Amino acid sequence: MSGPEDVASTPDKVVLRAREVRFDWTGMPPCFIPNEPFASHLLNVLHILLPEGERWFVKIFSEALPLIKDDELREDVIGFIGQEGMHAHAHQLVQDYFAEQGMDNRPYVRDIEFMFQRLLGDRKLEGKKKEEWLIERLAVVAAVEHVTAFLGNWVLDTPALDAAGGDPRMLDLLRWHGAEEVEHRAVAYDVFMHVDGRWFRRVRTYAVGGVVLLWLFFRGVKHLMAADPAVKGKPHWWSLIRSKRKGFTPGYLDLLRWSLRYFRRSYHPSKEGSTAQAVAYLAQSPAALAADRLAEAATDPGTGLAG
Repeated sequence: MSGPEDVASTPDKVVLRAREVRFDWTGMPPCFIPNEPFASHLLNVLHILLPEGERWFVKIFSEALPLIKDDELREDVIGFIGQEGMHAHAHQLVQDYFAEQGMDNRPYVRDIEFMFQRLLGDRKLEGKKKEEWLIERLAVVAAVEHVTAFLGNWVLDTPALDAAGGDPRMLDLLRWHGAEEVEHRAVAYDVFMHVDGRWFRRVRTYAVGGVVLLWLFFRGVKHLMAADPAVKGKPHWWSLIRSKRKGFTPGYLDLLRWSLRYFRRSYHPSKEGSTAQAVAYLAQSPAALAADRLAEAATDPGTGLAG
């Protein structure tokens, strides 16, 4: 674990790189926080919602590369694309594992696919209209990334999950992902400001997207609790208040306060969260450390693994 001096000396901006993490989920119950089905499945929604969403992020930012004239921002976008692709892959494997445990998530996944592939997908547009539709979707990504940075920052500051006996593999996945969300929290916003930057478009997409995202989360936890054969009962609106009091999930007011900051004209994501904290966690994450060792072995001619 990095000490205080290491954290203090960490720069606020880092080179973004994808880490090819690997997890073995053998024996992990879907309710990975013992006796806490609501909190477990609220966090498990990420494994169902994110793979399609993050593949869509990769597609949109790949299409936006020709619009980016700043070389440094372009490099950040390339790093962002790599990290988001790896996030999609890691969460997809959890989704597949849940299917092996008898959880049929296909109805919910189909709705997510419809949203990203049809509602937010490509349209038969040309010229300026085509570019405007791309920029509108970049504004959506910037809005969603504000929420994922909030979740990333929260999960890095949540010892209650460990104290409750949460599966350490799942906590490492959530914190590895959360740390990388904090690392690249400014990229989507900077891209939007680079190609457009209109305040009204920024807040409009957040207002609409935030409501949709909240609805998807609660619909997702309802679905997962019904699909998990080991769970009895249904989620209620007060379930989040209870899990927040225990420190297992964020609360309504946490998300509201974080959201309102996005509406400020002076807003910039660099003011939210701590790159130093994210880097410190990645320096001790079992999955990230294993990925670093594999990357080093693959590039070291002495190992015979270089391709």
